[in-house]
Amino acid sequence: MEININCDLGEKSKFHSTENDPDLLNIVNSANIACGYHAGDEDTMNQVINISKNNGVSIGAHPSFNDPDNFGRKRMNLNKKEIRKLIIDQYEILQRIAFQHNENVTHIKPHGALNNMACEDIELATTLAEVVNEINKDLIYLVPTGSKMELAAKKFNMKIACEIFADRNYEDDGNLVSRSKPNALITDPEEAKKHVLKMVTNQALNCHSGKQIPCKIDSVCIHGDNESSLATAKSIKQNLIENELVLKPLNMMKKFC
Repeated sequence: MEININCDLGEKSKFHSTENDPDLLNIVNSANIACGYHAGDEDTMNQVINISKNNGVSIGAHPSFNDPDNFGRKRMNLNKKEIRKLIIDQYEILQRIAFQHNENVTHIKPHGALNNMACEDIELATTLAEVVNEINKDLIYLVPTGSKMELAAKKFNMKIACEIFADRNYEDDGNLVSRSKPNALITDPEEAKKHVLKMVTNQALNCHSGKQIPCKIDSVCIHGDNESSLATAKSIKQNLIENELVLKPLNMMKKFC
C-alpha cells in the first residue's frame, strides 16, 4: 500500500523558525511551501525548492489568507473574486521560483483558516476547487479527508489526495479539534506514530472520543511549526516503513501517474 508524508515548510515568520526544514526534507515526501502571504519569502521558497529537488521531494503551494500577523489563522470573509486572486497569485509566485530550478508545482494545499473554513463551507470549498482546477487540471489537490473540500473537488473530477493530520486530534464530526482546546495537538511522537498507523491501516479517522470514521487516506501531514515536528516525522516514517507501507511523493503515487 502506498502512502505519502507531507509537511508545511518555508514558514519563516515571527511565529515560527525554519531551522528544522532541511532535516524534515530528509524525511517527508512532499513539501507544502508557504508563498509569502502567511509566512515565508522568496529566500525561503528558493531554499525549500532547492532542497526538495535534491531529495526527490515533490513541491506544492500552500496558499493562505494574506495575514502574516496571525500566521493565516484568522478567519476572513472574502468574495469569490478575492479568493480566486488569492490562490492564483500565490501559485504563480511559487511556480515562478520553481521554474528557476527547473521544477514545477505539482500540488496545492490551502493553509490555516482558509483551509478550516473550506472544510465546513461547501460554497467556499467549491470556489477553491474551481480555481485549482482552472490553474492546471494536472495539479494534485491535497485536502482533509472527509471534508467538504473533498466533496467539492469530486464535482470537478480532480486529482484528489486525501490527508490526515499526524499531530492533531479529531472531533466526532471529522473536523480537527480547535487549537483553542487543550487536547488539540498530539506532541508525543510515540503517540503520533500509533495514531497515524491505526488510521492508515484502517482507512479511518481516530476521533478523540474513540469513534472511528471510515475515510480515504493518501497522505499524512506533519505540521512543520510544532516543536516536536522533527521527532514526530522520524517516528512516523520509521513506523510506516516497518509496517510495509510504501512511501512516495504525491506526484509519483500510482493513482496520479
